[in-house]
Amino acid sequence: MRTTTFRPLRLLSLLGAQLLVWLLLLGHPGAAQASLLHFSGAPPADLGLHDGRLRPCPSPAHCARQDWPLTNPAAALQQLALELETTPGVQIEARVGSPQLSYLHATAESRLFGFVDDLELALAASGTGLQARSESRLGDSDLGVNARRLEGLRLILSPAGGG
Repeated sequence: MRTTTFRPLRLLSLLGAQLLVWLLLLGHPGAAQASLLHFSGAPPADLGLHDGRLRPCPSPAHCARQDWPLTNPAAALQQLALELETTPGVQIEARVGSPQLSYLHATAESRLFGFVDDLELALAASGTGLQARSESRLGDSDLGVNARRLEGLRLILSPAGGG
């Protein structure tokens, strides 16, 4: 006669596999489908320009802010808007300015966990450059993601001589 033994590790691995399949099948709509999980957090209430400037970063551990001097910042902002429209995981939330774009807010969602960062680009009040800011909504550290995002966008503008 054969006796059945209880195998807790096998049961846990089966439950883990079922949970993973469930998470993949019941993903969130839109951009969230690209991520396994979705930790969006609430959008900041103080997005946008304040006295003509983007907010300073509260902490460099999860935020990056740069000012880019450019010869044609309006063209550079338009170029970056077109680039962001085709970037996976990025969704443009707001565009301000007509006929010339002067401010853009986009969200960028990480692939694996679905963490959402807020990206803001704005023409400098002086008309001589762009302001750029990227901040994580959740967590104490972004492991350098926001700084790398801004550097990547700045490099897009470099070959064109600053827009």
